[in-house]
Amino acid sequence: MILIYMPLFIFFSISGDGPIVLVLAPTRELAVQIQNECTKFGASSKIKNTCTYGGVPKGPQIRDLQKGVEIVIATPGRLIDMLDSHHTNLRRVTYLVLNEADRVLDMGFEPQIRKLVSQISPDRQTLYWSATWPKEVEQLARQFLYNLYKSSGGHMPFLKVPAFVVIIGSQDLKANHAIRQHVDIVSENQKYNKLVKLLEDIMDGSRILIFMDTKKGCDQITWQLHMDGWPALSIHGDKSQAERDWVLSEFKAGKNPIMTATDVAARGLDVKDVKYVINYDFPGSLVDYVHRIGRTGRSGAKRTAHFLHCRKC
Repeated sequence: MILIYMPLFIFFSISGDGPIVLVLAPTRELAVQIQNECTKFGASSKIKNTCTYGGVPKGPQIRDLQKGVEIVIATPGRLIDMLDSHHTNLRRVTYLVLNEADRVLDMGFEPQIRKLVSQISPDRQTLYWSATWPKEVEQLARQFLYNLYKSSGGHMPFLKVPAFVVIIGSQDLKANHAIRQHVDIVSENQKYNKLVKLLEDIMDGSRILIFMDTKKGCDQITWQLHMDGWPALSIHGDKSQAERDWVLSEFKAGKNPIMTATDVAARGLDVKDVKYVINYDFPGSLVDYVHRIGRTGRSGAKRTAHFLHCRKC
């Protein structure tokens, strides 16, 4: 993630109001995580940033924008709200980053991205970051790019400005080879009992992330686990931002080492030492599966993912 910010400082001599750098992310949690890293990097140089996302009061975000910041990290909907209310503008943006770009372009954000890009000068550098890059998303992404350069590694022609750069993990869909994948075949009425048996086998105080397809299923399984004495919490889009922040904080700290989640936690979140990922339900696509199990096996660590496959599900 640090690579996103390393070249930004060459742009900060540009005068005017509004941000110089815009980083877009698909979820609130990911946006906050990016801001935390950005704050670490900019502290010594006094480069100011703010994070704008929904689900929380607008006041502090508006004040940051009105005081002036060089970097804005945002989810698309809240940023458009800020622009429509004239709390900021994108006229000075010369560096645009889409993090988890395939998700940003593929989850209903396309009209919002078009609106945002239309307000940014074409004389900009654009980076797309993603571990997966489906061809249909690439075709859409090309509509916002010219002078296309693609890299699956660290080489980036930063000084060729204006250059439009796509950074991707891989052209081919593949899972992290450091993750051992186990598939358990179960019937629907055995599924929860199998989950409990699996937790009994692997629980050693390490963090375990369990993915569900639905918010309702997430809450139901969390309640069952809690009633059975397991230290489990859940995170999904229907929870308030304050509750989501608290759940994630408890999970990161290891106070509640089991977290059930929908795909809101599948993209980009970096939680240290997640030892196991369990897919209680299979996601809607193989791309989402790769991202889910990618929450473990970080930095080359050997980790394990389980999938409870229901014969008739």
